[in-house]
Amino acid sequence: MQVDWLIVGAGFTGAVLAERIASQLKQKVLIVEQRDHVGGNAYDYYDEQGVLVHQYGPHIFHTNAKHVWDYLGQFTQWRSYYHHVLGVVDGKQVPVPFNLNSLYALFPPHYAAKLEQALLNEYGFNVKVPILKIRESANNPDLKFLADYIYQNVFHHYTLKQWNLTPEELAPSVTARVPIYISRDDRYFQDTYQGLPKHGYTNLFRNLLNHPNIKVLLNTNQAEIEGEVKYKRLIYTGAIDDYFQHIHGELPYRSLRFNFIHHPDEHYQTVGTVNYPNEYHYTRVTEFKHLTGQRCFGTTYIEEYPQAYIRGENIPYYPIPKDEYRQLYKKYEEEAQKLNGKVLFAGRLADYQYYNMDQAVARALSLFEKNICTA
Repeated sequence: MQVDWLIVGAGFTGAVLAERIASQLKQKVLIVEQRDHVGGNAYDYYDEQGVLVHQYGPHIFHTNAKHVWDYLGQFTQWRSYYHHVLGVVDGKQVPVPFNLNSLYALFPPHYAAKLEQALLNEYGFNVKVPILKIRESANNPDLKFLADYIYQNVFHHYTLKQWNLTPEELAPSVTARVPIYISRDDRYFQDTYQGLPKHGYTNLFRNLLNHPNIKVLLNTNQAEIEGEVKYKRLIYTGAIDDYFQHIHGELPYRSLRFNFIHHPDEHYQTVGTVNYPNEYHYTRVTEFKHLTGQRCFGTTYIEEYPQAYIRGENIPYYPIPKDEYRQLYKKYEEEAQKLNGKVLFAGRLADYQYYNMDQAVARALSLFEKNICTA
């Protein structure tokens, strides 16, 4: 077989780049994917009870980038959906990220009102203020109490479970992103565009890849086709240290394990996701019918258990946000530069960078325009 491009990985990055190359440049693309499906971690399917579930945890699409939303809109209709998340704190389910409604769910009304007024006086309304900023700079003792309370009860133990590290051991940027949202808006995201593909992510990927210039090989890794396929250029979306055979050592990741449970009732919980920062070994429980809007008998939900990543045994989900690991990645980035553009690296694993889905799509579109169209 002879193609213009070989792409390793059929997630968002690989699929978008394949579609652009095939449709805009009229060039032939072969995608090799080691799993038995397209879609990467966004893959969804109907379980034995007929419930549409996300195999690798909940995926809610949200973006402020109109060009990303419109681009994907060529391949799917969107189901509008606003994600709501509750966190269990002191035995009560409260909105997260922590906002003004959370105050009144946890504290006596007079004290909640006092905290609300202090936040408004100090920072104003409809703003997100990092907890770290409040902890370090607030002169008001009530605000310092609030920041410490959220840090300990919402963030600290959740971080331990998610990363097996304390917040202090992670890059400072992680803690800096945890906000108090001075608003009554209970939505988990505030992006302009939010939703899910009306007929599922797998259907979206099939439409993306439905082009005569694109072929897909599943259950296949790159090594298996070496010598069998001739190609001019390569796009690699897998782990960059795998490509270079770990010559500088392995980049660490966190992985996940999911426990799927079917329940005979119409719904199991009141919102899509409930976080458990302090109790149990799992971090969150997600019920899919809230996300998809599907109407069927019974419901399916998953418990999500963070765990260590072991190469060859489970899936790398999250690059670990520590400065020392970022420095290790830079060594592989230097190796990539030595290839002079013959191999392009992109995606969460290739860039050792956590991307939301819209960021992965935007990265792929940008790479196509800047590095492929102009080559």
